[in-house]
Amino acid sequence: MIGSSDGAEHPGRAQQGEQDGRAGQPGRSGQSETGTDTVELVDSTTHTTVEGAPVDPAPRQGTDGIIVHPLRPTPVHAEPGGEAIARMTPTQISDTWLPVIDERDGWVRVLLPSRPNGSTGWLRGEDLERAFTPYTIRVHLESMTLRLLFRGDEIGSWPIGIGKADTPTPAGRTFLLGSFTDAEQQFSPVILPLGSHSDTLDDFGGGPGTVAIHTWPTEDVLGTATSHGCIRVPRDALDRLTEVPLGTLVLVDQQ
Repeated sequence: MIGSSDGAEHPGRAQQGEQDGRAGQPGRSGQSETGTDTVELVDSTTHTTVEGAPVDPAPRQGTDGIIVHPLRPTPVHAEPGGEAIARMTPTQISDTWLPVIDERDGWVRVLLPSRPNGSTGWLRGEDLERAFTPYTIRVHLESMTLRLLFRGDEIGSWPIGIGKADTPTPAGRTFLLGSFTDAEQQFSPVILPLGSHSDTLDDFGGGPGTVAIHTWPTEDVLGTATSHGCIRVPRDALDRLTEVPLGTLVLVDQQ
């Protein structure tokens, strides 16, 4: 737990940015015009909870690799053309890239970075930049293994450390939300926050309980369930994962 595009297939590659040790900034309310009324919308970020967000209907299913980036602050809807429940901003930890899990008549359904885990929402396609990531990250909790796939083929596999029994790493479908460095810590040269959160901790270390992938000073944590929910990886795994585009799907299962 943790307190720009360079090509059509590699948008928002996980480059190192500077952060203050917290995963993103608190979501400020936006406004959506509905007729003559102005509706306050919470920003969908790792710091916020979006009430009324539809639940991911297929938390163990892969995607076709399409990811989207909001070109401007844009409303998140509970259904195509339906009620706006939140607002998505172009940047938060890094440039915002979200995996598409469904499409319908000019609308796309995406995974959200906010609580509760498994939240989704619909965005208008005209408000978005589209790109493709050929990668998928698979995390197997029982075997404590992380696998990196390229177009469905495994190109790397590493032992990992996961959350302990009372602070487990949440299973389900999430994504690579951002990348940052933090001079205040020494456990990992780069931290890769995911779009998921601890199910048992509302906050941790001054942050919102965001799950992340990172290294650890010693490798004896690999193959153990000893973290507060984060996924601890070897240094060579982190080096590979920082080359993966933001928005890439991360599938966490109990295998």
